[in-house]
Amino acid sequence: MREGRRVRAVFAVIVVLALIIALIAVQARAQTVGPRPDQADFRDLYEELVETNTTLSQGSCTLAAERMGARLLAAGYPAADVRVLATPERPKDGNLAAVLRGSDPSAPALLLLAHIDVVEANPADWTRDPFTLVEEGGYFYARGAADDKAQAAVWVDTMVRLKAEGFVPRQDIKIALTCGEETSDTWNGVEWLLKTHPDALSAGFALNEGARGRLDAEGNRLALDVQAGEKVYQDFQLEITNPGGHSSRPVPDNAIDRLANGLVRLWDQPFPLEVNDTVRAYLTAMAGVSPTLAADMRLVAAGRPDPAAAARLSAADPGL
Repeated sequence: MREGRRVRAVFAVIVVLALIIALIAVQARAQTVGPRPDQADFRDLYEELVETNTTLSQGSCTLAAERMGARLLAAGYPAADVRVLATPERPKDGNLAAVLRGSDPSAPALLLLAHIDVVEANPADWTRDPFTLVEEGGYFYARGAADDKAQAAVWVDTMVRLKAEGFVPRQDIKIALTCGEETSDTWNGVEWLLKTHPDALSAGFALNEGARGRLDAEGNRLALDVQAGEKVYQDFQLEITNPGGHSSRPVPDNAIDRLANGLVRLWDQPFPLEVNDTVRAYLTAMAGVSPTLAADMRLVAAGRPDPAAAARLSAADPGL
């Protein structure tokens, strides 16, 4: 009898151990399961684009365009439908133009537009190498990781997927990755394409950067913004003159001091708040899906906007 109990006890221990081992194996498998193949492909494409230096001073948009074009060619796009376009005077400022042919050549095309040049990045000013894609804490870090190589990578990946699936749209789907958005005063790739290769940008509808989407804490879609305009800056030149004197005999009434005081006065005097119809409609709609900001959004959208509420909104979300 005791021997039977002992056997049953040993068997129970074995079963428990087997269950523990099985659970550990399942957990280990869950922890080691990597991304799906399509996710890994996108990560590889995104990393290659981000790590291609496309600054004006040292980088090459042409190289980035060639690398993205190579992916489209590998996906099966005809060489005639994938073009790297650059002017001989600026060989490193190239653009990529490609097209997925539709079944109806007369239908207005859809254009996927993004820029691949980036702002200068001095490695000494960065905690991480600005031209190495680093994933940390759920975020990507690198120059251009967001602006605008994330969108450019999404467009290229989309074109690759559509081709791989054998999808034939009704209208042409075009992609244009351009150079010179960040330094348009020096070079403007979109402007150059419009003048020399207008077919690359000719479309009935275009998707570009400038707006964003919003998700809740669970990842549910709340809103997709549409950009209706963009604030621009204004340059001013301030010049102060006074009798002055020799630098070895400084006087209390110094032009530099006057200029500095004037700049401080400007800083202390914020510009008046202006809310147009588009902003008012946007804030009214977004208040319905932004509980923490809703009260201030409604105050700013009111007939007489509240400057204090606008300041709080700006501090909470500088993107507003």
